[in-house]
Amino acid sequence: MRAVRVEHGAVRVVDIPAPSGPGVRVRVASAGICGSDLHLVGSPDLPPIEVTLGHEVAGFTDDGTPVAIEPLSPCGHCAMCAVGEYNLCVKSSAMIHGIGIDGGMADEIWVAERALVPLPSGLDPGDASLVEPLAVLIHSFRRSGVDPSERVAVVGGGTIGLCAVAVARARGCEVALVARHDSQREAGERLGASEAHGEYDLVIEAAGTESALAAAVDLAKPSANVSIPGIYWGSVKMPGLALCFKQVSLCPATLYGRHAGGRDIDAAAALLATNPALAQTLITHRYPLDAAVEAFATASSRADGAIKVVLEP
Repeated sequence: MRAVRVEHGAVRVVDIPAPSGPGVRVRVASAGICGSDLHLVGSPDLPPIEVTLGHEVAGFTDDGTPVAIEPLSPCGHCAMCAVGEYNLCVKSSAMIHGIGIDGGMADEIWVAERALVPLPSGLDPGDASLVEPLAVLIHSFRRSGVDPSERVAVVGGGTIGLCAVAVARARGCEVALVARHDSQREAGERLGASEAHGEYDLVIEAAGTESALAAAVDLAKPSANVSIPGIYWGSVKMPGLALCFKQVSLCPATLYGRHAGGRDIDAAAALLATNPALAQTLITHRYPLDAAVEAFATASSRADGAIKVVLEP
């Protein structure tokens, strides 16, 4: 089958043996390109990625059931798995499809049955690769806590930031967006975001940069939370004075997990199904799998207003 892999620091579409063995086969309908995929391809400081890329994945099982995928294969028996926080499994990044094990930028992917996310009626698998990044924000808001009377600001207008806008609006919150590009600000407006003014009860740092963290702390009220749903790939200088004098709490949120009400990723699928504007707004480009090189170039440049670029095998 065809698969997207990294060879000598560049994206390539290659032929590999079709997967087999225990688990469930999913024939891929959509696989989103994430900012972390771009980083994995382009960073000389990371070890070579020797697996098929893609952790934002949706498709069909062999019996025709439409599903998204929770792209994690945790050990299931470590201390964190035992309490339902399998996102903090001791296997760490080795359990993530597309990073430590084969992902879904391919014709098909095999996953454990626990990884399947049945899609609500009416949710197109061609859009449902957005379930995974949306789950990241469901988890982030769950960790930080916010009620409808509180004001939320989001720093960063990529997929994570715009998903944060959607989750905030679904919770009934007023939300503002700080974004670098006009296309991102316009997308935020369509999803219900306004321009930032004043200070906020919760700030989502959705860009993963030092300058974005400083801006997030600046926007936070005294004693507010700053949620960090993304990844810092290296050391980050803290905005020390503002952080300390405001007594701001930094709240990292890693991936997604399970709580008393169920899985974050199932809640994400339900939200996406009830908000068609989200996929219409975020998915700006679609490419066939064979055009993966071009798709990654588009996702990297932003010149054509790209927000979410999706591969469709």
